[in-house]
Amino acid sequence: MSRPLVPGLIAEGETDEIFLGLVIFRQLRELTWSSGRCVVDVEPTEIASCRSIRGQTRVTSALTDLAADCHVLFVHNDHRERGKAEAVLAGLRLPVIGLIPVKETEAWLLADRQVWGGLKGVDLRPLPGSPGEVEKVADPKKLLDEVVGGQDWPVRDYFEYIGRNIDLDVLGQVPAYAAWVAEAKNVLKGLGYL
Repeated sequence: MSRPLVPGLIAEGETDEIFLGLVIFRQLRELTWSSGRCVVDVEPTEIASCRSIRGQTRVTSALTDLAADCHVLFVHNDHRERGKAEAVLAGLRLPVIGLIPVKETEAWLLADRQVWGGLKGVDLRPLPGSPGEVEKVADPKKLLDEVVGGQDWPVRDYFEYIGRNIDLDVLGQVPAYAAWVAEAKNVLKGLGYL
């Protein structure tokens, strides 16, 4: 018999929802894969009815709605909105984990050179030399545009492709990403999944 684990996410924008929703699902599945406590059936990430850039009351309400169907909640904000995520996290008594990149989510997409190498027509030259260096990129969105160049794919498709295929061990070398994974482990232990 397996125990379900349904994650919920509220993020700043549509592409953040796409990428982070996939990565949360994959990462939780990997974390619980070898759980000695129980067989865990990680479900796809549920997405909130509003974006995390809204006011604190609206975001808290959306998270409360998600909590009715989810076991653990994730709040995403980029560095400019860090205070909003922290305020929401402080105001809830639910298992909530902050996803706050040093700059922007786009930096996390740039961490795995191998996954980009599998796409035709992208320019790998602008990519940082190591995964940890993506947090030092001044403008991750601009760098992502340089890597993608003049390709025909809509930007959202890159977020989905990378979210489905990025090497989680490589992504784990990005300090801000590793921080939420460590927090997720602690939350899952507290909930009896690990």
